[in-house]
Amino acid sequence: MLISCVVYQDGRKLADIEPQDIHRYLVQPGCFVWVALLEPDARALELMQAEFNLHPLAVEDARHGHQRPKIEEYGELVFVVLHMIEAGDAQLRIGEVAVFVGPNYILSVRSGVAKGFQDVRSRAESEPDLLRRGPGYVLYALMDAVVDRYFPLLQGVEAELERIEEQIFAAIAPRANIEALYELKQRLMVFRHAVVPLLESLGNISGTRVPLACAGMQEYFRDVSDHLQRLNQTIESIRDSVSTAISVNLSMITLQESENMKRLAAYAALIAVPTLIVGIYGMNFDDMPELRWRYGYAAVWGVMAALDAYIFYRLRKAKWL
Repeated sequence: MLISCVVYQDGRKLADIEPQDIHRYLVQPGCFVWVALLEPDARALELMQAEFNLHPLAVEDARHGHQRPKIEEYGELVFVVLHMIEAGDAQLRIGEVAVFVGPNYILSVRSGVAKGFQDVRSRAESEPDLLRRGPGYVLYALMDAVVDRYFPLLQGVEAELERIEEQIFAAIAPRANIEALYELKQRLMVFRHAVVPLLESLGNISGTRVPLACAGMQEYFRDVSDHLQRLNQTIESIRDSVSTAISVNLSMITLQESENMKRLAAYAALIAVPTLIVGIYGMNFDDMPELRWRYGYAAVWGVMAALDAYIFYRLRKAKWL
């Protein structure tokens, strides 16, 4: 539940502390506290709310989850919700991380995914000059890590789309291709729901007016915004490609059905001529030509064979057979 609770001073790690001791370090100059929680219960969130004086609405959002990505301000508190996406066995796993940022603290609450932010902590501790900027830099590092994790997953979607496109033109499993393409569309919607709202909200901390906790970090958040714009463009490009692939696949199915209908019509034409002749001579009329002809049977077979051979030749030349 509690992953870490660390206090930093002037860009360097000071000590690991207990959550109930957080308030003692918040009043010390040059210090800030970084707490990371994993799927905490209500009691743990109440303790954090008491230690950091968190806004109850933000705590409620973090407790219940299922929030859209957003950046909100509650006085000096900046509340950020990010969607975390991981590759699962069959589908994407979607989690959330709620981040509370104040002038001298940052609290991250992660739920729904396994991979944490140990690499972010290592990166931040290896850059004391940047870490000295306080919680605003940690927020940037967390957002940058979450956004960068989207790129390899989207590359996987692009590779899957290329594989399906090869199957489409090879006329392999058209129904399975349609199902796979719609699954890709669903994955892209997951990415879109994670990227677009965050991109819209990022202007709150990357513009001219920024919260105190994020002061001086505008250029870093603009870098995150640039990554999100690239992701959004990639998502839209893949979506267009998926829609095109679905249309092409349906067209290939229609062409295949048309070819089958042409073959069936060709075989029906080959059968129709003998059926017509046999039907005529099967009528029960007394006065019909060739009924008493000695070579009539052989002549009828010859005529039917000749006509079918001619029809087969013309159909073959027209590539219907």
